[in-house]
Amino acid sequence: MLSEVLIVASVGRAPRIECVGGLAGRRTDADTVHLISAAATPLGGDTISIRVVVEAGAVLRVRSAAATMAMPGTVTMESRATWDLEVHGHLDVDPQPTIVAGAARHVTSTRLALGEGGTVRVRERVQIGRSHERHGTWSGSMRADADATPVLRHRVELGAGSVTDDELASPRAYVSELRYPQAEFDGAGTMLQLAAGGCLATWQGDRL
Repeated sequence: MLSEVLIVASVGRAPRIECVGGLAGRRTDADTVHLISAAATPLGGDTISIRVVVEAGAVLRVRSAAATMAMPGTVTMESRATWDLEVHGHLDVDPQPTIVAGAARHVTSTRLALGEGGTVRVRERVQIGRSHERHGTWSGSMRADADATPVLRHRVELGAGSVTDDELASPRAYVSELRYPQAEFDGAGTMLQLAAGGCLATWQGDRL
């Protein structure tokens, strides 16, 4: 299944939302949109595509009504989700965690393009396995630019068979939070100030 969501935030009007497939968006406040599942997704073979545009002067908060459960499919174990964020105002993205269940493999990629005056907070939380499960794999990447200047190139793998899964450590949970242009904040884990502005906090452990 292919699920597509478009959210456009403009000054002085409610966010415009367009949805196709198993994911929908609902406005829950003047500047807040919650993503909700209209069908069981992502299963192996599914693709989710989310595009967010925040125009100059606009404010948008994106949340989710529940955790995202990535499940294996009958033909393939892999599902994919892409976030395409174009920000000229202020964007705050903080969905509920993604849980990779069974032997599923879920791949997430985020592209962030900040225009002049754009500010952003993006938090991502991932858990490999439900209770008593340690299988499953997640791969996530983020590419962020501000006024065409590279801000961040970041990629993480987590779970069974990943590069972080070895005799010394086998983390099954991950949290990352990117803020721009804010240089620091009270975040979990390791804080990295970015050369082009902004900062990234990352944490890994066994359970969220």
